[in-house]
Amino acid sequence: MIHVHVFNAHPKKRIRSKETMHLVRRVLQGECKGEAEINVIAIHDRAMLALNSTYLGHYYATDVLSFPLSEDKKKLEGEVYVNLDQARRQAREYGVSMNNECVRLVIHGVLHLVGYTDVTAREKKRMTKRENGYLAVKEIVGSLV
Repeated sequence: MIHVHVFNAHPKKRIRSKETMHLVRRVLQGECKGEAEINVIAIHDRAMLALNSTYLGHYYATDVLSFPLSEDKKKLEGEVYVNLDQARRQAREYGVSMNNECVRLVIHGVLHLVGYTDVTAREKKRMTKRENGYLAVKEIVGSLV
């Protein structure tokens, strides 16, 4: 069974719980993950900066961070932190809606939990192709914001 929990820790912006849970479930099902416990947390720049510096040693705010927590290979456990401030900036930069960017970031974070990486150009291309595939499925791209 797939359990998804959504937490809004941004002081002004929120993501919709029901739609976010549905999106995460669809991605996990698409990646053949039937057992999962995933938390999606919407945060702001300052919180992302703290996470990024504490856990990765990077002193900047990024758009999304994923933390796999699974010790058991049968059940996927993890957390996805989505920076809504950075999502808004990127949406403007890329000429897409805030919703589109948030959907992409949630998908991206979940794919990291599943095991995808984007360190090399080849890995990034593969991961972007998966993201685009999920974005193209109309019924999973509901409004998150």
